[in-house]
Amino acid sequence: MSQHLKLRQKNCHSCHKCIRHCPLKAIRFSGNHARIVPDDCIWCGLCYAACPQDNKEIFSERYAVEGMLHSGARVVASLAPSFTAQYPGAGLADVQRALAKLGFAAAEETAVGATAVKDEYNRLLAEGRDVLISSCCHAVNLLVQKYFPDLLPHLAPVLSPMQAHARDIKTRDPEARVVFIGPCIAKKDEAELDDAGADAVLTFDQLDAWLAEAGVTIEPTGEGHRGGIASSFPLAGGIIRAMGRPQAGYTYVSVSGVKQCMDALREIRAGGMHRCFIEMSACEGGCIGGPGRHTNPVQDASRVERAIGPQDYPVAYAGSMAKQLLPVERQEDWPSEDVIREILNRMGKTTKEDELNCGGCGYSTCRDKAVAVYRGKANISMCLPYLKQKAETFSDTIISNTPNGVIVLNQALEVQQINRSAMAMLGVEHRIDIMGESVAELMDPSIFAEPLQQKQRVSVRRLHLEKTNTYVELTIILDQTYQIMMGVLRNITDETLEREKKESITAQTVDIADKVVEKQMRIVQEIASLLGETAAETKIALSKLKESITHE
Repeated sequence: MSQHLKLRQKNCHSCHKCIRHCPLKAIRFSGNHARIVPDDCIWCGLCYAACPQDNKEIFSERYAVEGMLHSGARVVASLAPSFTAQYPGAGLADVQRALAKLGFAAAEETAVGATAVKDEYNRLLAEGRDVLISSCCHAVNLLVQKYFPDLLPHLAPVLSPMQAHARDIKTRDPEARVVFIGPCIAKKDEAELDDAGADAVLTFDQLDAWLAEAGVTIEPTGEGHRGGIASSFPLAGGIIRAMGRPQAGYTYVSVSGVKQCMDALREIRAGGMHRCFIEMSACEGGCIGGPGRHTNPVQDASRVERAIGPQDYPVAYAGSMAKQLLPVERQEDWPSEDVIREILNRMGKTTKEDELNCGGCGYSTCRDKAVAVYRGKANISMCLPYLKQKAETFSDTIISNTPNGVIVLNQALEVQQINRSAMAMLGVEHRIDIMGESVAELMDPSIFAEPLQQKQRVSVRRLHLEKTNTYVELTIILDQTYQIMMGVLRNITDETLEREKKESITAQTVDIADKVVEKQMRIVQEIASLLGETAAETKIALSKLKESITHE
């Protein structure tokens, strides 16, 4: 099966928004990236429109169309009637002139085919059908074929306007190649399955990109601005409107949006609807809400309204309008209750109260998510409460068991978190007593205020906590992104006391050494003094002896 819509992995940031918006959960999430499951997808484009990262890409057949043009084939554009909303004030002739510059031979409105389709719907109702569902929207057709195959007898076995118009063009010009241009992704799938229909499909956005690259502008003159009655098809209720006078005894209902269509199909399945014609469109508000163009619902509807004419288009195609719609099988394995419970347990959902059903993962309930995990469409880590609890448990385990004290403050210097070690150091008995209170209750707040004012990312200082007679080394870490301050307190009481003891011993040793030196110096001085007196007396005695000998 072709991939008409793909998700770019590089831009996927695991927001799960595409899963939340997909009513059929046709998206598989693995390797931290979302991937479309073609077997389950109906190509409605809701995920494409919902992605906030512009991570979706509609497959473009532009190069195939350029190949047709370069081959010399006569290429005719089939323009969805919603072109009047895409190009305000422009008529069919205005768009034709722009397309001619790209090489197109002609451009016609797909409403030509819609004229034949609405006549066929009226014919089927005249036969007395009980419930008849329009089959113009290929996404709706796939919805019934894949998810409500038992309701296929109610789906009108009629060609879509695109298919009917392509046949009409080829009836008049058998050599022509037809390119449908509209707001729909699902039409790409429909064209691929229909050998006799359109040869390629472009969205309006893809055409706009091509025109811009070629330097071609659609100049709105309004020429040929009025279409036929079937030009109302892209509006919600437009098919019913184009069908004209209601068949007696029938109720006509218009439903748009995949979820609303599913609700209507369930109602039909339950037997709650009879003798009615149901116009179904997968896009909210009808085809003008298609994903292949930028929408402005109120303005778009008014622009299309102004382009609707009073007459039917002439239709050259007189062949069969029948279309065979068969069930499309899908592999949908259901896990047992024990398996679901085991997966829920792995997600941290051990009790019914743990099943928050928050929808953060993209699934409506935790059980739906568990089934998706079983089918390989989801993984455990997509559960945001589970990840939050796991992260908090992990961080709490680290913080609670670290020997260092940890205290977290906001910018108002109010305590946001504190662990047991910090409580012991600061003399706090109960955490609740200090949570939300000013750090001034514990220590001088200027210790934190100064690095906060100076925007110092890291600040280190030593403190003495008098209440517990504890010495700590406080490292203050400022996180400006989250506007918090974290203080890490390392108990340095033992090393401080040991250092003070060593300093005291050193001081005592120095004092003793000083006293010993002083005493020794005193003794030396005394000895020197005694030696000095003795030498003097000896000198006098010897001098006298010398004099005595000399006189003799």
